[in-house]
Amino acid sequence: MDILQQLKVIASERDLPVEELQLDLEEALAAAYKQFIGAREGEIKVSITLNPLSANVGKEVVGLVTDPRLQISLEDARKKDPKIEVGELLFVQVDPLQFGRIAAQTTKQVLQQKLRDSERNRITTIFTEKLGDIVTGTVSRREADRVIIQVNKVEAEMPRREQVPTEPYRLNDRLKVFVLKVDEMMRGRIRVVVSRTHPILLRKLLELEVPEIEQGIVVIKSVAREPGQRSKIAVLSTDERIDPIGACIGPRGARVQAIVDELYDEKIDVILYSEDPKKFIIDALSPAKVNSIKINDIEKSALVIVPDNQLSLAIGKGGQNVRLAARLTEWKIDIRSESQSSGAKA
Repeated sequence: MDILQQLKVIASERDLPVEELQLDLEEALAAAYKQFIGAREGEIKVSITLNPLSANVGKEVVGLVTDPRLQISLEDARKKDPKIEVGELLFVQVDPLQFGRIAAQTTKQVLQQKLRDSERNRITTIFTEKLGDIVTGTVSRREADRVIIQVNKVEAEMPRREQVPTEPYRLNDRLKVFVLKVDEMMRGRIRVVVSRTHPILLRKLLELEVPEIEQGIVVIKSVAREPGQRSKIAVLSTDERIDPIGACIGPRGARVQAIVDELYDEKIDVILYSEDPKKFIIDALSPAKVNSIKINDIEKSALVIVPDNQLSLAIGKGGQNVRLAARLTEWKIDIRSESQSSGAKA
């Protein structure tokens, strides 16, 4: 395999431009040549052609040569280029295979470092732009309590705290993840952390499925989520002709179902947002029916009375329904049944 094919393979594996790798190789050869000739000072410029490999070292054109390793006289330079002037570089062909074993090792080390730097910069650029957004990846493997997700030939990690316990994360499963952070670790390694539990994941999935949200016609006011179990989303419309709940649910429930499928059957309640806290809290407690509600604006709390047969529904399994409603509305909610309320009055 010639050097051009090798660079193309590396470029494909690391998703880097061949031209960028060629520049890295030129810098590596310059460092090797400098070591080969024993030069401690001065800048070495190397240009290469790839097929076959040919290296050209730039020598400075000078009136008086003091270091023939780095300089060439104007007289000799004009034999090759009649128009060249003092101070310019004349590239002279050299055989990189003659640099010697130590210089060859230097080339390899410098090139490896350049490849790491290029890949780190590429990862940083890609994922910094995607920070706070979602990307699609494939489950690559598990490492202890982490799930490794392959995204654009880059491995991102999902720690246990960012995993949904009810999701399987099978090998080669394709799924959307929220880019939580991009950290620079020791030795220049970049660590990309993604999440499946973050509430913004649900918000971004809605934006993808509901064109009216992207158009600004439907606005997501708040999201409350218990990953893998249930979520509540409050929406409103800036156009009175558009039903925001209907837009989010979609024809025959197709839009919301696509999100439910992506989240492995997590239940999603879409609720109409209201500036009236009473109405907002009542809707947030859906599907439970509410008899009456009394709010305390100072403490931002609400006492909600429900029929006896609706108490367990209003509270939800393990308190989930009222907990999500409280997070969604940002009000403290105390739920009591009619009989509990009557007993308290008595």
